[in-house]
Amino acid sequence: MGEVAGQRVAVVTGGAGAIGGAIAFELAARGHAVVSLDQASDPAVDLALEGQVRAAAADVLREHGRCDVLVHAAAAFDKADLAGVDLAGWRRVQAVNVEAALLLAQAFVPGMAARGFGRIIFVVSDTVWSPPAGDMLAYVTSKGALVALARTLAVAHGGDGIAVTCVAPGLTDTPAARSGVPDAHFDAVRSRQALPRTLLPGDVAATVAFLASDAAAALTGQTLCVDGGLILR
Repeated sequence: MGEVAGQRVAVVTGGAGAIGGAIAFELAARGHAVVSLDQASDPAVDLALEGQVRAAAADVLREHGRCDVLVHAAAAFDKADLAGVDLAGWRRVQAVNVEAALLLAQAFVPGMAARGFGRIIFVVSDTVWSPPAGDMLAYVTSKGALVALARTLAVAHGGDGIAVTCVAPGLTDTPAARSGVPDAHFDAVRSRQALPRTLLPGDVAATVAFLASDAAAALTGQTLCVDGGLILR
């Protein structure tokens, strides 16, 4: 089925993951034409490689003519502490988590500005405000950089009708998280939340969908923590 006239096009990175997939599903359910950029998409996109990111953006514009909503949910999560981090691993995390967002914004913002509407949403992490472990050095740093990037773009392009925001999930029940985090840690985190409930990918997706909608027209430069009230700012 082709796109409906006037339908907004949403590009979601990491759409093959649990959170990215939930976001893609929610945006599609709300009427967006969704394009996923992921290593598991067709064609596959390695977001660590500048050439592939630029080519993917060009493909979106050629095939769909526009991007109205950009959601950067993909993330590299290489673990290393200060003593163990190497520049190759560090740079890969920054390339996927930050530079891909920058390159995609470069590609899509001109069209958004020309149409007077755009939404850019970065999925970050509440670990920016409360890092749980030293071995998350590269990851937490990258998410902090995304918050700064969002604020800067929000100020620079608000006059073009483009809103730029971040969503910061807490510890969310995904297959990846369950494979690397003991159940006891999930329990401990949940007990510290103001709302003591397990966080699900759909919680993040619903917030992203709101920020992508006309109902969020007055929001920009902000980060919403979707973490059950673990971080209060």
